[in-house]
Amino acid sequence: MDGNGRWARTRKLLRVQGHRAGVEALRDVVRTSGEVGIKYLTVYAFSVENWERPQAEVKTLMTLLETFLRDEIDEMNRTNVRLQAIGRLRDLPPKVQAQLHKSIEATKNNTGLTLILALSYSGRVEIIEALQSIIREVQLGHIDTAQIDANVFQHHLYTRYYPDPDLLIRTSGEMRLSNFLLWQLSYTEIYVTQTLWPDFRRKEYLLALEDYAKRQRRFGKVG
Repeated sequence: MDGNGRWARTRKLLRVQGHRAGVEALRDVVRTSGEVGIKYLTVYAFSVENWERPQAEVKTLMTLLETFLRDEIDEMNRTNVRLQAIGRLRDLPPKVQAQLHKSIEATKNNTGLTLILALSYSGRVEIIEALQSIIREVQLGHIDTAQIDANVFQHHLYTRYYPDPDLLIRTSGEMRLSNFLLWQLSYTEIYVTQTLWPDFRRKEYLLALEDYAKRQRRFGKVG
């Protein structure tokens, strides 16, 4: 969800106003996802690298996150959205962790869209932590090294309960993965739009889905 800062700068607004507009865009995308029948939506909300931003901005982002988690419970329950989260969640401020747990619990029985927030997330860290977990299981005798394959590895990722993404949407024209779901994106289709995230609303989202629907996916095989 890239482009909040640039969106604010072009309008001579504070960066926090760009982040607030980004929250509105997220609401629109979540609502549209549920309406068109998408089952899983993963949004890159905050990376491990984002902790290096100015502390005032980080504090603002954490406040916005806590507010979103609290205020959206009723809407998620009304629209049958189940909330989940991946990443180094222990890095989040205690108040945010507590609210995240409450929101996940409050929506756990919903059966529509699963909204997955990637928080304090890093694809490289996820892979390292998966390796560490496998090593521990080998040392405990739960896994033989000869058994380690792609399925075993995937079972130790944060995303082990979710399917790999079909489509990656990159806003604001950025042409990089930015350390996001590095293992899971192996055969994911990529859609890049110049639209900044706060302006990425229903119309733009549907254009991305229409473009994806025209593609032929081969997964390395002959079509």
